[in-house]
Amino acid sequence: MRRLPAGVIVSLAAVVAVLGGTLATALFQPGTSPGLLDVLLPLVAAGGTLARRRHPVAALITVVVSVDVYYRLAALDGPLIVLSFLVLFTAADQGHLVAAIATGSASLLATALGETGGVRHVDDSMFILITGWMVACIAFGGVTRNRRAYLQEAERRAREAEHTKEEEARRRASEERLRIARELHDVIGHNISMINVQAAAALHGLGKRPEEAEAALRTIKETSKETLRELRTTLGVLRQVDEGAPTAPSDSLARIDALVAASGLRVTTELSGPLDEVPTEVDLAATRIIREALTNVSRHSGASAAKLNIASGSGHIVIRVEDDGPGTAYTGGTGYGVRGMRERATALGGTLEAGPRPEGGFRVVADLPLNGPLNGPLNGPLNGAA
Repeated sequence: MRRLPAGVIVSLAAVVAVLGGTLATALFQPGTSPGLLDVLLPLVAAGGTLARRRHPVAALITVVVSVDVYYRLAALDGPLIVLSFLVLFTAADQGHLVAAIATGSASLLATALGETGGVRHVDDSMFILITGWMVACIAFGGVTRNRRAYLQEAERRAREAEHTKEEEARRRASEERLRIARELHDVIGHNISMINVQAAAALHGLGKRPEEAEAALRTIKETSKETLRELRTTLGVLRQVDEGAPTAPSDSLARIDALVAASGLRVTTELSGPLDEVPTEVDLAATRIIREALTNVSRHSGASAAKLNIASGSGHIVIRVEDDGPGTAYTGGTGYGVRGMRERATALGGTLEAGPRPEGGFRVVADLPLNGPLNGPLNGPLNGAA
């Protein structure tokens, strides 16, 4: 019995009880001679009850009709009505609510019409009791179905929430990897590029112009020192430990002169508007964009000079970096530089455009909002007048 489903056990128990009750009725009703219907109809109703899970509507009609005929035509008066209650509950529980209501109503109507003759099979109190039990069985079946549907929906939502949570965790991890890659690119890639450029200049002028070689080596020393400091700061943030490294961003518009000097280029700098009230995240993004733009000028443009313009006002800060090189986009490298600049600008709700100028050279224009997303572009077309 432990291996059987609960529904099968209930069905078997009901069938055994009804058949046993019918047999007991035959034994304790002296003077009553059971006929074929007294044996056949309980067996048919019992078979329909056992099939109520697989064929609920067919079992419902079979059992209810058998029970009605039994009480109308059979000689015995056994407890066969219990099987009607069971199949009504099962039909409603499996979603056949309309069929259960229609079949139960038809059964009650047939019983009521049958009582209009001269012979009374069911008195008024018994008819009301049967009606109440039918309504209760159908209602209980609907309640259990709704509860099961509710639990299934709750379980589905829980699985969906767990799946969404995992996707959100993967998305956050992916964004964090991109952010770390961008930070390492800015911290290490740019400074190593500057060291490479200055080392080449030092080797070139070591014999003929020792003073220029000395200046290049001094720049290499300062740049490498700055790289180690920034790398230590970045690793300290990633490890989330306090090793005495500064937590403020190492790059800042307040140190723009040192950044320009480290580029190794002749840069004309123009500043306008207040720069001391720029938010930290905008300050860091603006400085990193400037560093990347100057690094690209030094490595790829072939330019000898560059122009840097920083304008702050009206809730925006606009950065322009222009050079006098050939004016074509470089084809070497991985191409992450311009992409990284654009990602930084977009993350703040700003825009970035990069491309050749009509008059020659290359231009990078970044428009960053100081507070919230942009309401509209401040800078004109990329190839317009500077």
